[in-house]
Amino acid sequence: MSLTNIEEFMPEKLAKAIANPLFPELDSLLRSGRHVASEDLDNHALLCEFEHELGLFYQRYNAELVKAPEAFFYLRPRSTSFIARSVLAEIDMLVGKVLCFLYLSPERLAHEGIFTNQELFDELLVLADEQKLMKLVTNRASGSDLDKEKLFDKVRTSLRRLKRLGMIIPVGEQGKFRISEAVFRFGADVRTSDDMKEAQLRLIRDGEAVVVHQEEASQSSLDLDADSNEKPAEEQHELELEGDL
Repeated sequence: MSLTNIEEFMPEKLAKAIANPLFPELDSLLRSGRHVASEDLDNHALLCEFEHELGLFYQRYNAELVKAPEAFFYLRPRSTSFIARSVLAEIDMLVGKVLCFLYLSPERLAHEGIFTNQELFDELLVLADEQKLMKLVTNRASGSDLDKEKLFDKVRTSLRRLKRLGMIIPVGEQGKFRISEAVFRFGADVRTSDDMKEAQLRLIRDGEAVVVHQEEASQSSLDLDADSNEKPAEEQHELELEGDL
């Protein structure tokens, strides 16, 4: 088929984007809820070059290709989208908020941007309301050492989900990671603050990171975790990420 015939059905630049060898994998990642940041050099460059054309392409699926102020990309499916949507659990949202706090902290530079699962867990216990954390595991406001082990297991599960969404990048030995700027998906509400780190801390300590909107969870949720079947059965409460939250 000649280029002229192709252009009758598809703009030339969009045809180039789709014909790119990287596109099939990139398309699959976006549909699975992946956030593509600058660390993913090739896929990010492809999105930057063809942002407008691919934006029109995903509109046909009733989804929006979003470029955040931090320059990472993700898909936002509409309520009528042909792309599957799901929501994150409370603990996933809270871990994401703490990751965003760590991204803004001086410790990130001191650690050369590398954190461990244990450091994230320790920071979570310091920053968040421990009673709320224990309720995520035991439905009680206090817990034993065994309950804290269960909570740590849940945090590690959340980190695995957030890794698949492009929020963290594993480095070196198991349990170490760098935080991607894509974590601002959990901190968009602090972008306009003079002290972003303090604003993010306030969200965590005031419990705003764990507010449950159970009655809304089935309405306009966002495709952030395509592996929703992996969620433990005891996690009955879910959160949705509205817009650029």
